Amino acid sequence: MKIGILQAGHAAPAVKDASGDYEFMYSKMLDADDFTYQTWSVVDMEFPEGPSDADGWLISGSKHGAYEDHAFIPPLEKLIRAITAAGRPLVGVCFGHQIIAQALGGTVEKFGAGWAVGRNEYDIAGEKFHLNAWHQDQVTALPEGAERVGSNQFCQNAMISYAGKALTIQPHPEFDAGAVTGLLDTRAGTVPADLQAMARANLPLPDDNKAMGKRLAHFLRTKSFT
Repeated sequence: MKIGILQAGHAAPAVKDASGDYEFMYSKMLDADDFTYQTWSVVDMEFPEGPSDADGWLISGSKHGAYEDHAFIPPLEKLIRAITAAGRPLVGVCFGHQIIAQALGGTVEKFGAGWAVGRNEYDIAGEKFHLNAWHQDQVTALPEGAERVGSNQFCQNAMISYAGKALTIQPHPEFDAGAVTGLLDTRAGTVPADLQAMARANLPLPDDNKAMGKRLAHFLRTKSFT
């Protein structure tokens, strides 16, 4: 099964040094022997011809806001609508989670309560998952027909299911402790000091990246959340 990665940003050099570039991180996260990958750097205006260029799709994180004025955002939203209309499974992570919601009629905003950084606990369909986050923006209104399937006290819409079309998640199940360390060392300028300290203190604790990766890989194969 060929997975098309739509790269909406560039990993920070410190993250690449610690954990690899996006394609490596996502292939490790999905941990699927039957998947192959091709990456299109949509942030650099490199787009596939259409939904049929891959069997399933994944949209990466990004430093950009979905609501910002960037040249790649309108054609990416158009591609999202084409992928879901064509019935190809689509996964979104962080920015990918947000841009899919926005493209399908939801709302994304800079969240007034600030940042989520490092290891956080989420309730995903009644199960507890510990995953690394790095975001200030959030999906604040769901598109019609979308279902919230994961949340925590800080992020109400942490995981969203789109009825067999897409499955998206706000935290980063591709980020291990090395990736979070790289971000804390190089991109934490506006993150409050207490959140940085908490994130560093939590670095040795285990995450549930593997379990979430299996769930996302299952969706890409079956278009089913369960």
